[in-house]
Amino acid sequence: MALNIPRRAGRRRLRRFTRRDVVVLGVLLGIPVLLDIAVVWGPTLASIGLSFTSWDGIGDIHWVGGDNYKNMAENYPVFWPAVRHNILWLFFLGLIATPFGLFLAVLIDRGVRFSRFYQSTIYLPVVLSLAIVGFIAQLVLGTDQGVVNTILNNHDDPVDWLGDSHLNLWMMMIAASWRHTGYVMILYLAGLKSVDPQLKEAAAIDGANARQTFFRVVFPTLRPVNVIVGVITVIEALRAFDIVYAVNKGRNGLELLSVLITDNIIGEASRIGFGSAIAVVLLTVSLGFIVTFLVQELRGARDR
Repeated sequence: MALNIPRRAGRRRLRRFTRRDVVVLGVLLGIPVLLDIAVVWGPTLASIGLSFTSWDGIGDIHWVGGDNYKNMAENYPVFWPAVRHNILWLFFLGLIATPFGLFLAVLIDRGVRFSRFYQSTIYLPVVLSLAIVGFIAQLVLGTDQGVVNTILNNHDDPVDWLGDSHLNLWMMMIAASWRHTGYVMILYLAGLKSVDPQLKEAAAIDGANARQTFFRVVFPTLRPVNVIVGVITVIEALRAFDIVYAVNKGRNGLELLSVLITDNIIGEASRIGFGSAIAVVLLTVSLGFIVTFLVQELRGARDR
């Protein structure tokens, strides 16, 4: 007598995709990929190619090899100050604004009074564009009727916070940090809410104080958030443009690589090849920081 033995669940036949499934997957995956290529990678590759040419956007394209990069480094006086300003911007956000955002997240996570109010108030600047932040900085730091000079009662000899090349970059970094801090605070606050309370209780039982618990127990569990915050900080620092352009078009001490790219590509000079070379430098620096940071974080996560 033959026995009917049921097939095992592990040997179940795989469901085949129908033509409709293939079309739906193709549309859902194909459209984002095409948009990414058209909007991101297409212009990126075009900029790399144009950086070795001389082109004004209208006439013929002439191959010049590495002359654009040579002229940029040797015969373009504002290039190296712009590089220094971008690096300084990165370190300011990374070493001051980001830790301060983490500090605020820790305070709010501990349940201080009016925490919801503080959270909303600190996050509010994030919804503003950096151009709007630049306009607000003009109202606050202006020479004639600025709030700071009015409070300091410097009507006879007002401090030129935005016109003095020794001060304006620091003022713009503080203004950008006002926005960046709220963003970092929300990210870390979300990470702190996901930390298992039992880890803190176990550390307290072992005799660890609040500082030791945070740095030895809580902070290591925030590694995924650290990766996100680090990448965002690098991107925000190296793509800074609108805040300085809104103040004085990125001149007189506020030179940044993004401003030089704009001035050369869409400015009166129309040096698209030269501007593309600056864009490639900014792209290389950005990728260098981001890839190095991600590799270090992923390697640390694998070794755990």
